[in-house]
Amino acid sequence: MSKAEYSYPEDEFDVPSNPDVPRGVHRAPRSAWSRWWPFAVVLVVAPVLAFTLVNLAARDGNLPALPGTSNPAVEPSPEAPTEGETAAETPPVEEPVAPQPVMDTPIVVLNAAGIGGLAAEQAEELTTAGFTAVTTGNIEATTDDSVVYYASEDQKVTADLVAQTLGVATVTAGAPNGGTAITVVLVTDPDA
Repeated sequence: MSKAEYSYPEDEFDVPSNPDVPRGVHRAPRSAWSRWWPFAVVLVVAPVLAFTLVNLAARDGNLPALPGTSNPAVEPSPEAPTEGETAAETPPVEEPVAPQPVMDTPIVVLNAAGIGGLAAEQAEELTTAGFTAVTTGNIEATTDDSVVYYASEDQKVTADLVAQTLGVATVTAGAPNGGTAITVVLVTDPDA
């Protein structure tokens, strides 16, 4: 049936006051802008928002690195060579920290000189220097010079400090009595 053959008069539903309101049972066609604005938002606003978020994350240094790549925000860039340097020079490598003496290592001071109180006097010097586990004793002389013996390589630094403190020139690996302590055998008075 065509509109010309329609026998009923027009009423308020057939004549809309606004072109966007429904007309009869059908709606008016949508404008082009109402169809395209969601795409405009996705194409313009979403990249701007992503750009802003990436810049904020880069400012904090919190960007994740892709596998197999480096993150320049985390890794320092090599500095340009200064005047007098060449680009081929490499930065100096940090030296390993030297081992420190262990002041609570057991130390036995043995008197082989036959001088009364020599071991106790030298043990007192070690205690004054900061050693905390010093004992004394007597032994028969087996060498001509005073010697500091250490039982293991990790005691070498401590044994060197003991020898320096007492003024003993010889430091040797291996204890005369087979113990685990640093052993000082005094054949002469180091202070004399």
